[in-house]
Amino acid sequence: MLELLNNKYNFNHMLNQQKQTIFEKKNVLVIGGAGFIGSHLCDELIKNSKVICLDNFSTGEEKNIDHLLSDPNFKFINHDITLPIELETLPELQLFKVNFQGIQEIYNLACPHSPRNFNQNKINTTLANSLGTKNSLDLAVKYKAKYLHFSSSVVYGPRINENNKIDENYQGLVDFTSQRSSYDEGKRFAETMVINYEEVYKLETKIMRLFRTYGPRMKLDDDQMIPDFIRNALDNTDLIINGDEKFSSSFCYVSDVIDAAVKMMEKDRSLILNVGSDNLINVTKLAQQIIDTIGSKSAITYDKEHFFLTPLPLPNISKSLDEIGWIPIITLEKGLERTIYDLRASKGLRSVKSALT
Repeated sequence: MLELLNNKYNFNHMLNQQKQTIFEKKNVLVIGGAGFIGSHLCDELIKNSKVICLDNFSTGEEKNIDHLLSDPNFKFINHDITLPIELETLPELQLFKVNFQGIQEIYNLACPHSPRNFNQNKINTTLANSLGTKNSLDLAVKYKAKYLHFSSSVVYGPRINENNKIDENYQGLVDFTSQRSSYDEGKRFAETMVINYEEVYKLETKIMRLFRTYGPRMKLDDDQMIPDFIRNALDNTDLIINGDEKFSSSFCYVSDVIDAAVKMMEKDRSLILNVGSDNLINVTKLAQQIIDTIGSKSAITYDKEHFFLTPLPLPNISKSLDEIGWIPIITLEKGLERTIYDLRASKGLRSVKSALT
């Protein structure tokens, strides 16, 4: 009898050891992980997890993740999430033991985001917000994974009043037939899908409503304010504001966004939170600050409004502070300094590459 008990103990001990070995690090899936924000998220998660980065480079770039490709805890999968995928069948994920360990966390950032190429990406944007979200949620159901969806402040519609900060209960006002509806209404529909999957399949989901974000790895020549301002200031050409002298916005540095994402995922409950800066910045003053920081001879000019660069509402972030202890901590001055440094290097490398080709 004693021998039988000892054998049972040894068998259970062996199973526990095996389980500890398999779960030494979490398997984390980052969909859209080669994009501007997604690549920074991969950088943070790789510190403590095994990261599967899934992207099809529709607007992401390989250079954003090049430095991670040699890390044994990082695997890149070139795949369009609007198509289903069986992760456990992929030979490159064998060492991650997905068929035994599964996936513990899923971050969904998959959605084309390029103001310059917005019209060409309309159908892809619609599919990413619908089929892509469905397929990512199906993976969460399959693996019983925690799920964080990156949504957007566009679900609230345009800014109505500069003095009002929008909280998470505001239902918004979005034109679902506008020329940017594939993104705005698409983001609303994606949230609807997340909430319904949570209710039906008892998932633990989080929705981050992200406001304007900036930082290193933003694309040049993509009709986005801060990188375009920096590029033009470096070239001593005019900084063009699509609007008038009153145009204003808020800007949150990318590392603050990543901090919020990690803190949201750590909570063992479903959440919907605003993540962004609640400090309104006049865009003309922002442009002048970039000119002064670089020491540029550029001037500031104004042009017609861009349909994708509109005044967004300001977030009320008190719930984020209460729920996850989060507020943005990187000042605009420090964030611009880091972004200018990165984009100056990126612009230089692009120039060298162009000269060689």
